[in-house]
Amino acid sequence: MNKEQKLIFEYSKAGRTGYSLPELEVPDVDMDAILPAEMQRTDSPELPEVSELQIMRHYTALSTRNHGVDSGFYPLGSCTMKYNPKMNEDSARLKGFAHLHPYQPDYQVQGAMQLMYELQEELKEIAGMDEVTLQPAAGAQGEWTGLMMIRAFHEANGDLIRTKVIVPDSAHGTNPASATVAGFDSVTVKTDERGLVDLDHLKEVVGEDTAALMLTNPNTLGLFEEDIQEMAAIIHQAGGKLYYDGANSNAILGIARPGDMGFDVVHLNLHKTFTGPHGGGGPGSGPVGVKKDLIAYLPKPLLVKENEAYKWDYDRPESIGRVKPFYGNFGINVRAHTYIRTMGAEGLRKVSEYAVLNANYLMRLLEPYYDLPYNKHCKHEFVLSGKRQKQLGVRTLDIAKRLLDFGYHPPTIYFPTNVEECMMFEPTETEAKETLDEFADAMIRIAKEAEESPETVQEAPHTTVIKRLDETLAARKPVLRHEFSKKEEVYQS
Repeated sequence: MNKEQKLIFEYSKAGRTGYSLPELEVPDVDMDAILPAEMQRTDSPELPEVSELQIMRHYTALSTRNHGVDSGFYPLGSCTMKYNPKMNEDSARLKGFAHLHPYQPDYQVQGAMQLMYELQEELKEIAGMDEVTLQPAAGAQGEWTGLMMIRAFHEANGDLIRTKVIVPDSAHGTNPASATVAGFDSVTVKTDERGLVDLDHLKEVVGEDTAALMLTNPNTLGLFEEDIQEMAAIIHQAGGKLYYDGANSNAILGIARPGDMGFDVVHLNLHKTFTGPHGGGGPGSGPVGVKKDLIAYLPKPLLVKENEAYKWDYDRPESIGRVKPFYGNFGINVRAHTYIRTMGAEGLRKVSEYAVLNANYLMRLLEPYYDLPYNKHCKHEFVLSGKRQKQLGVRTLDIAKRLLDFGYHPPTIYFPTNVEECMMFEPTETEAKETLDEFADAMIRIAKEAEESPETVQEAPHTTVIKRLDETLAARKPVLRHEFSKKEEVYQS
């Protein structure tokens, strides 16, 4: 039974403190000499006054209510919430890595530079690319970086009319956003009845103004684009480039390489596929690999090896410039390198084989109880539709809320948008059969509840501290301070 979780302000008592500071040994600051009066506070900030024990217990209690891969199954399709081996975490905390300063001279950090160079070489081989930069800080920044290089390539060739980037209607939302930020117009290509890119429609939208096609393979529906080489030929014959969104590379490690499929640019999410911690806003890492004709445009500096030493190459006149301070998120690089070296080529292939096996196993367990829009083998993830439950008055949102009562973080819902009442599941390779069976049992029970007692699902969650949120009101009128009397305006209990 869940105990009510109070807000930290509800423990507050005037005069109570959880810290003890020494007396100030420097003169007080004359604020009037620093800030004009209208910019100074006239009253104290509304902070809780609590003891050290109270604040420790409060945040410890909050931590037990968190959802995370370490605490439970987290089938968040499209975002690969996979287990982060603790050995990788230990590697990133080694003093020789954790205590480095980004302004140390190169001769003092040759070991760190060697690690990053070796990681670049590993990712080149895994993706089938000719050169890699570790500089981008996340997948979305990797997308933008890749598109900026494609733009620079076309501009260098005087091909200024290429202003359009083609994006499938099932693509990640970052794809059209990245295209827009990079200065392109986004053009949508349809998905056909197979759940794949409609080749006839692709041929219609491709033209002399096409700069690139953005694609992930397998696609966001978890299906492999079996016509990828024909698609590559269509784009290349029109003078465009192929961009690979590496979000779904969990399914292809050691089996297929984007470079062999015809892609010119690829970003890889180290914070997904290669076990950097994912979620909570970061840190992320989105290295970008390119084929030979785009190497000149890579962000600078580029990490290179010269006479058994490692150095930064700034002499790159055609570079798009720096895209992140320093050189990426080093701690994530250490984790990824550790993962790749411990897994080896055979281990990375097994990662994908088990990810595909787990996804297909779970999909077939749930197929009798939910609609399966594309009845074919999936890769690392799959989508179901809650259309059957919607006819009974139960929405996909209700199903997601009900899963909280069973201790599971809900899957991605209502995405991709071309599947009605969509639910996307990605079990990843690390989950045991027993875990998948238990999760399937919960989903099957919810499907039966939708038939027999739909109100049970419609009113979920029942066991969480906060019941069903009025999410629209919460987004429009967030509570920014401790107005206890207004809590009922934000929460529906």
